Amino acid sequence: MFVRLIPVLFCLFIGLTPSSYAANSVPELPQLGASQYLLVDFLSGTELAAKDPDKRIEPASITKLMTAYVLYQELEKGNIKVEDRVLVSEKAWKMEGSRMFLEAGKKVPLERMINGLIIQSGNDAAVALSEHTSGSEENFVRKMNANAQRLDMTNTNFVNVTGWPNPRHYMSARDIVTLTRAVINEYPEHYKMYSQKEYSYNGIKQYNRNKLLWHDDTVDGVKTGHTESAGYCLLSSAQRGSMRLISVVLGAESDKTRSNYSQQLLEYGFRFYETHKLYDANSVLTEARVWKGTKPSVPTGIIEDFYVTIPKGNYSQLKGLMEINKSIDAPVKRGDVIGMAVIKDLDRIVLQKPLVAMDSVDTGGTWTNITDSVKKLFVE
Repeated sequence: MFVRLIPVLFCLFIGLTPSSYAANSVPELPQLGASQYLLVDFLSGTELAAKDPDKRIEPASITKLMTAYVLYQELEKGNIKVEDRVLVSEKAWKMEGSRMFLEAGKKVPLERMINGLIIQSGNDAAVALSEHTSGSEENFVRKMNANAQRLDMTNTNFVNVTGWPNPRHYMSARDIVTLTRAVINEYPEHYKMYSQKEYSYNGIKQYNRNKLLWHDDTVDGVKTGHTESAGYCLLSSAQRGSMRLISVVLGAESDKTRSNYSQQLLEYGFRFYETHKLYDANSVLTEARVWKGTKPSVPTGIIEDFYVTIPKGNYSQLKGLMEINKSIDAPVKRGDVIGMAVIKDLDRIVLQKPLVAMDSVDTGGTWTNITDSVKKLFVE
């Protein structure tokens, strides 16, 4: 059973005031010609526009975002170092598609090779780095899939580190956004590399294929992809003020259209939506009754920063309520979910976050157990 606090009280508690005005409407996004697309607010995770976001597709070189993510983990663990010199194998040298033109048998500083992986989308760099890190590309791919599973990327499976076409190699637009949020959240210093427009290696200057980096100075990433079977794909992110958006466009017909569609998505999100922070992580929102415990209640709150994304002008119309389990028996451990915080824009649920115990409560003695058992009968 859940007990609902009066919405107005919760609105006052979070600094919002209810309003009788109608919610501002958001115009529909014009139809885009891409096979799939998705627009998401980075901070709140709210989806603002979507077309088949869970469909499994060939991600092409967007795959290399996971390749880089695993490399960042290995650097953080100390298993590899930027000063390492990476041997270029025959397999890496023979890779087709986009390359940074590595030479077989040469040893190249790992840091330079990561730059080539990200900016030039080098297939040769991806293979060489995977072999250096894990002994073989196959071993490295196991780490990629393990991370996909950990991040709950349910429509993703990798068979290589480059995105080379394979029927068993796929991602979805939603999974791509999940991975992008993880990269930006966990490795913000490494993420800065995705905004670099050009890179030279072996006397050859190559340019980042993300054309939005030249057209919109708020765009700072992320990754392009293209094969004949996948079409033209573009994963983009832009920040204006404190608001960051992530867009994914898959299966566009040309380099130009993938850029145009991505720009349309970003403009749509920034034009019609706004994001607000309601609470800091580990904020206590209320107390929850605990039965048969050493304490009669436990502080209750949220463990992550709480953001909400809404149509512009609707902030004053938000209502909040808390749904608290009224049958909580000790013991309670810190982090146990005991309710939900719900934010509504008039009658539409905008966002829900788990309410968790911010402390632990042990089981009480015999007398407490008896008296609380009786009291509990009158509230259920």
